[in-house]
Amino acid sequence: MSDQDLRELLEKVHRELEQTEATDEAGRERLRYLEADIRSLLERTGDTTETDEPMLERLQESIDHFETSHPQLTMMLSQMMTILSNAGI
Repeated sequence: MSDQDLRELLEKVHRELEQTEATDEAGRERLRYLEADIRSLLERTGDTTETDEPMLERLQESIDHFETSHPQLTMMLSQMMTILSNAGI
Protein backbone atom coordinates (compact mmCIF):
# COMPACT_ATOMS: atom_id res chain seq x y z
CA MET A 1 0.00 0.00 0.00
CA SER A 2 1.37 3.37 -0.96
CA ASP A 3 1.62 6.35 1.37
CA GLN A 4 -1.25 7.95 -0.57
CA ASP A 5 -3.45 4.86 -0.06
CA LEU A 6 -2.64 4.84 3.65
CA ARG A 7 -3.40 8.55 3.91
CA GLU A 8 -6.76 8.01 2.18
CA LEU A 9 -7.63 5.17 4.56
CA LEU A 10 -6.66 7.25 7.59
CA GLU A 11 -8.77 10.16 6.35
CA LYS A 12 -11.71 7.81 5.75
CA VAL A 13 -11.39 6.42 9.29
CA HIS A 14 -11.11 9.98 10.61
CA ARG A 15 -14.40 10.93 8.88
CA GLU A 16 -16.09 7.79 10.24
CA LEU A 17 -14.90 8.65 13.77
CA GLU A 18 -16.39 12.13 13.45
CA GLN A 19 -19.79 10.57 12.69
CA THR A 20 -19.60 7.91 15.39
CA GLU A 21 -21.44 8.50 18.62
CA ALA A 22 -20.23 6.55 21.62
CA THR A 23 -22.87 5.63 24.15
CA ASP A 24 -20.59 5.39 27.15
CA GLU A 25 -17.62 7.27 28.60
CA ALA A 26 -15.19 4.48 27.72
CA GLY A 27 -16.30 4.67 24.10
CA ARG A 28 -15.97 8.45 24.01
CA GLU A 29 -12.47 8.19 25.48
CA ARG A 30 -11.47 5.58 22.90
CA LEU A 31 -12.74 7.85 20.12
CA ARG A 32 -10.65 10.74 21.47
CA TYR A 33 -7.52 8.59 21.52
CA LEU A 34 -8.21 7.27 18.02
CA GLU A 35 -8.65 10.81 16.71
CA ALA A 36 -5.30 11.84 18.21
CA ASP A 37 -3.57 8.71 16.91
CA ILE A 38 -4.91 9.22 13.39
CA ARG A 39 -3.86 12.87 13.39
CA SER A 40 -0.37 11.75 14.46
CA LEU A 41 -0.22 9.13 11.70
CA LEU A 42 -1.40 11.61 9.08
CA GLU A 43 1.32 14.04 10.13
CA ARG A 44 4.07 11.45 9.80
CA THR A 45 2.87 9.58 6.69
CA GLY A 46 5.83 9.38 4.36
CA ASP A 47 8.32 9.73 7.18
CA THR A 48 10.29 6.87 8.61
CA THR A 49 7.90 5.05 10.89
CA GLU A 50 8.74 3.38 14.13
CA THR A 51 6.84 0.96 16.31
CA ASP A 52 4.18 2.58 18.44
CA GLU A 53 2.98 -0.19 20.73
CA PRO A 54 0.60 1.96 22.83
CA MET A 55 -1.13 3.13 19.65
CA LEU A 56 -1.55 -0.43 18.39
CA GLU A 57 -2.86 -1.53 21.78
CA ARG A 58 -5.42 1.31 21.81
CA LEU A 59 -6.43 0.41 18.28
CA GLN A 60 -6.99 -3.25 19.20
CA GLU A 61 -8.93 -2.27 22.32
CA SER A 62 -11.10 0.04 20.23
CA ILE A 63 -11.79 -2.75 17.73
CA ASP A 64 -12.87 -4.99 20.60
CA HIS A 65 -15.00 -2.25 22.19
CA PHE A 66 -16.87 -1.17 19.03
CA GLU A 67 -17.18 -4.61 17.43
CA THR A 68 -20.91 -5.05 18.00
CA SER A 69 -22.08 -1.45 18.26
CA HIS A 70 -20.24 0.04 15.25
CA PRO A 71 -19.46 -2.70 12.69
CA GLN A 72 -18.48 -0.29 9.89
CA LEU A 73 -15.99 1.50 12.14
CA THR A 74 -14.68 -1.85 13.38
CA MET A 75 -14.09 -3.04 9.83
CA MET A 76 -12.09 0.09 8.95
CA LEU A 77 -10.11 -0.06 12.19
CA SER A 78 -9.28 -3.72 11.52
CA GLN A 79 -8.08 -2.82 8.05
CA MET A 80 -6.00 0.00 9.49
CA MET A 81 -4.52 -2.34 12.11
CA THR A 82 -3.52 -4.85 9.44
CA ILE A 83 -1.90 -2.20 7.26
CA LEU A 84 -0.01 -0.63 10.14
CA SER A 85 1.17 -4.00 11.39
CA ASN A 86 2.35 -4.98 7.91
CA ALA A 87 4.16 -1.65 7.62
CA GLY A 88 6.02 -2.33 10.86
CA ILE A 89 4.34 0.42 12.86
